[in-house]
Amino acid sequence: QVQLVPSGGGLVQAGGSLRLSCAASGRTFSSYAMGWFRQGSGKEREFVAAISRIGGSTGYKDSVKGRFTISRDNAKNTVYLQMNSLKPEDTAVYYCAATRSVFSSMYRDYDYWGQGTQVTVSS
Repeated sequence: QVQLVPSGGGLVQAGGSLRLSCAASGRTFSSYAMGWFRQGSGKEREFVAAISRIGGSTGYKDSVKGRFTISRDNAKNTVYLQMNSLKPEDTAVYYCAATRSVFSSMYRDYDYWGQGTQVTVSS
């Protein structure tokens, strides 16, 4: 069992930056690939970024490439999402998730989910 606790959401102006963190419980954090997903109002949950178990591989939604960076610190059981050049269309509830599967962008592959954290980007 893995418990995920996100933090770092908030309100920011367009062009600004935020860093989301997701702290995981347990001793097996490095056994999980990690992902960030988001869900805007009235929209389906969508993949944002993922990182492999030791951080050697990452993947991003096309619209965030070059603006968002996912990283992890296995010693701290934490995954991060650095978000730069934020746009109003990035407004959503952001979720971190863990999967025992290999690195994945698929919602159904993830086994554990944190509560969401709201990110609001004003124009």
